[in-house]
Amino acid sequence: MNLLIVEDEPVLAKNIRSYLLQNMYVCETAADFSTARSKLEQGHYDCVLLDISLPDGNGLELLRRLKSEKSQSGVLIISARNSLDDKLSGLELGADDYLTKPFHLAELTARVTAIIRRRTFEGNNEIVFDKLTINIVDKSVRTEKAVINLTRKEYEMLLYFASNKNRVVTKDSLADHLWEDHAQMADTYDFIYSHIKNLRRKLSEAGCPDYLKSVYGMGYKLSI
Repeated sequence: MNLLIVEDEPVLAKNIRSYLLQNMYVCETAADFSTARSKLEQGHYDCVLLDISLPDGNGLELLRRLKSEKSQSGVLIISARNSLDDKLSGLELGADDYLTKPFHLAELTARVTAIIRRRTFEGNNEIVFDKLTINIVDKSVRTEKAVINLTRKEYEMLLYFASNKNRVVTKDSLADHLWEDHAQMADTYDFIYSHIKNLRRKLSEAGCPDYLKSVYGMGYKLSI
């Protein structure tokens, strides 16, 4: 799952990003209004962690733009402001939740997970795809007979495919979603092929059919 952290306090942004990375989220950061706006225009995020007070603008204006563009991104407002008016303004504009600073990173992560679960997976903690069960809370993958031990990137890749099941995922979107800016520096898609190969092998060893179908000239899709 791909997150954008819009926060102008460098230490807090770093701590949030580090904690979420440990919980297998893909994270980008933006320290000001203009950077956040640029990133939101260029990419899709499953959830945006949005501070209201930014050096060059107001986070609520970013929220207005997201909603006017009918973005499917979830939004969690994180702000030092604790007034009822600020909370109501954010929620009325379409934010999914509001968290006041200071907060525990574990609570932040739980709220992000809940937002994504509601928006992407219809409120379910588990995604069942044929013989596979993906638990988005404890980040585990299993079949009826075994737990499949995946690396972080393999898990993120499988979850991304599951959230787009039966739809073609292009190599470009896969690279951008899972490898962020590093994808722009790669000359080939060898890093994607390598992860796809390893993921296919592990699923096969666990008794799964070949769910990851190659779509010639385009990418891959998860289907039975």
